[in-house]
Amino acid sequence: QLVESGGDLVHSGGSLRLSCAASGFTLAYESVGWFRQAPGKERELVSCSPATYNTPKYSDSVKGRFAMAREHAKNSMFLQMNSLKPEDTAVYYCAAGWSSDCNPYGMNRWGEGTQVTVSS
Repeated sequence: QLVESGGDLVHSGGSLRLSCAASGFTLAYESVGWFRQAPGKERELVSCSPATYNTPKYSDSVKGRFAMAREHAKNSMFLQMNSLKPEDTAVYYCAAGWSSDCNPYGMNRWGEGTQVTVSS
């Protein structure tokens, strides 16, 4: 099971930290990623940390502003979001699975999502 937290309403330029807590399995053994979906848009991969070497990759839209990391001792991970923009508004999901590039079809565990709203 994955449970996200930390979503909120924030002004443009602000920061938020999303957390994703895992239970029932060990997050360190799987690829993990953050996705988001805005109203009327398709789900988008925001960041991905493969199981094999853990170094995260980011979408161009968030590169330089967002950072994800694993917290092995807590069996969790987080997404630090800085310099937020209105276009970052979406429901954010964490996911885990076997896909090294976080292809959604290869991510078999999903959280229920947390809402992030960035006002202009």
